[in-house]
Amino acid sequence: MNKNKFSMIYLLFCFIIILYSCQSYQPSVKILPAHIKNISIQPFENQTNILGLEEKLKFETINEFLKDGRFNIVSEIDNSDGYVTGKILYYILQPTSYGANYEPQQYKLRVILNLSFVDRVKNITLWEEPNIEEVLFYSAPTLPGGLTEEEAKNIILTNIAKKIYIRTIEGFGSVTGTSPKKVPQK
Repeated sequence: MNKNKFSMIYLLFCFIIILYSCQSYQPSVKILPAHIKNISIQPFENQTNILGLEEKLKFETINEFLKDGRFNIVSEIDNSDGYVTGKILYYILQPTSYGANYEPQQYKLRVILNLSFVDRVKNITLWEEPNIEEVLFYSAPTLPGGLTEEEAKNIILTNIAKKIYIRTIEGFGSVTGTSPKKVPQK
């Protein structure tokens, strides 16, 4: 009987060891270097025909960094340790469904941009992320719960600003761009 009890305890011990050894591997988060305390959000280059898109995106991105509070946001690039910069490549608004009288009922808003973060202290680009994409499907403003184009634009720019913040703080792999094959050709 003692031998059976010993065997059961031994099996239980082995099971617990196996259970703890099955934990998944999680790589450490790549964060910004310790010397980066002051960040500047540079005006984004707007290659679309939508006016004011770059200013709204800059404003929303600054707000995301201010919510965190770990970094000082400075307006002048000369006073910063690092800066975010980018180009808004596409702003595409497409109707996706139509009503009985051929009026648009639902839209798809798609914004694509290229981003990078430059470490001014070491004079290197820490990361570049091409083709960051944000897509929003929304109903026409004449329908219940529908949005105007301006409201949809504000939502999509807020989402992009969150992606910029996450990519800067959490590092590689936290936000990725879309395949170049999916990017419209000019």
